[in-house]
Amino acid sequence: MVWLRFGALIVLATTAMVGDARSAGSAPSLQLPVDCVIGETCFVQFHVDLAPGKPIQDFACGVLTYDEHKGTDFRLPDYAAMRAGVDVLAAADGVVRAVRDGEPEISVDERGQESLEGKDAGNAVVISHSDGWETQYSHLMKGSLAVKPGDVVVAGQRLGKIGLSGNSNFPHLDFAVRLGEAAIDPYVGPTPGQDCRAKRAPLWNAETLALLSYQPTGVLLSGFAVGKPDKARVRDGAERALSFSTDAPALTFYADVYGLRAGDIEEFRLIGPGGVELVAHRHVLEADAHQHFDFAGRKQPKGGWPPGVYRGEYRLVRTIDGRPTVVASATGEATLNAR
Repeated sequence: MVWLRFGALIVLATTAMVGDARSAGSAPSLQLPVDCVIGETCFVQFHVDLAPGKPIQDFACGVLTYDEHKGTDFRLPDYAAMRAGVDVLAAADGVVRAVRDGEPEISVDERGQESLEGKDAGNAVVISHSDGWETQYSHLMKGSLAVKPGDVVVAGQRLGKIGLSGNSNFPHLDFAVRLGEAAIDPYVGPTPGQDCRAKRAPLWNAETLALLSYQPTGVLLSGFAVGKPDKARVRDGAERALSFSTDAPALTFYADVYGLRAGDIEEFRLIGPGGVELVAHRHVLEADAHQHFDFAGRKQPKGGWPPGVYRGEYRLVRTIDGRPTVVASATGEATLNAR
């Protein structure tokens, strides 16, 4: 996360910590900064890194973060959801201190880091609260900003829409909280040391905290295709049909998943009319992955596909406390009709 400061950007070298010498004052009570349903239409992809350097560590002593990440990333499942428009909301009452607009919606993977020219936060809004507290809302959609410096805003007021601007390769809001120059994890609060095992004083209000239970992994997208699905096209909104012809050359079921760990086991099943198992695929992941796209299926059988309802199933199995545990899953149904 790069802080937006009076139109200029400064990079904090490390995640600052709040010591006993600085009072937290009247910390803001934060509400959800996005107008979406957590775990359904949006997901928490990354948290604040509480342990700069290696190994990384999020507030739950997990690894849903990356080195020196200073915000909470609320992501959308795909580009289609971004284009449909998801509002970014003020998390608390305050005054708009700084804004930036005009940065394009282009993944940094395409435009390159050098083209950012220091504008890593992309289109962004900074809101000042009382006693030195600030919140920053980054990677907003170009042209969507609804506030200007000096505006007084209330919690829940629309600031803009989730976008892809700046140093971003998936549509999301990077929501950051700071006290002075110190990055604060809203799940932890201004606790000296910012350790995942420290006593917590969350800044989220009770209602929001209940919505934001820690989810180390989850399925972003799943669906059917009549051949090998291309992950870039799927993430752009393709392959969402639920009805196909019985002369389809193949039938596959895909899943796009976040928060995978080395040793996780992916399981796919494709079940035809009458409960006939057509595909049973099992794959062990060799490395951690922030996001992973995979699929399984089969080619059209001799004589064509029987008409009827086909079911796709996906499970991600992780060993927890020595026991295989399903940590993410998805199912879907598609109908094949004779022409």
